[in-house]
Amino acid sequence: MNTTIQNNGRPILPQPATPQSGAAASGAPGHAGESAGVAAKAGDRVELTDSARALQEAAKTTDGAAIDTQRVEKIRQALADGSYKVDPARIADRMLSLDAQLGATKGSSQP
Repeated sequence: MNTTIQNNGRPILPQPATPQSGAAASGAPGHAGESAGVAAKAGDRVELTDSARALQEAAKTTDGAAIDTQRVEKIRQALADGSYKVDPARIADRMLSLDAQLGATKGSSQP
């Protein structure tokens, strides 16, 4: 199964097919139901892996924060002109913090 990544790195999740009208639901040729390929059977089911569930949760934004386009442009310009400074200690601290959070969610203990 291939997943197309778009929308700022968030996966576009498949949407259930909905009949547009009575004619489309009847299976008449040339209607929306025909282009979907194989129709879903009554016994079909989908089980998401833990990774897929985590991706769905990550795709949700709870704080409603939008992308700060001015900040993005400022960073893009700093990268382009070579003035962007990287703080390796800050990166390491954040990576360790993330590792601790991931370890806590998996139930594993830190050595």
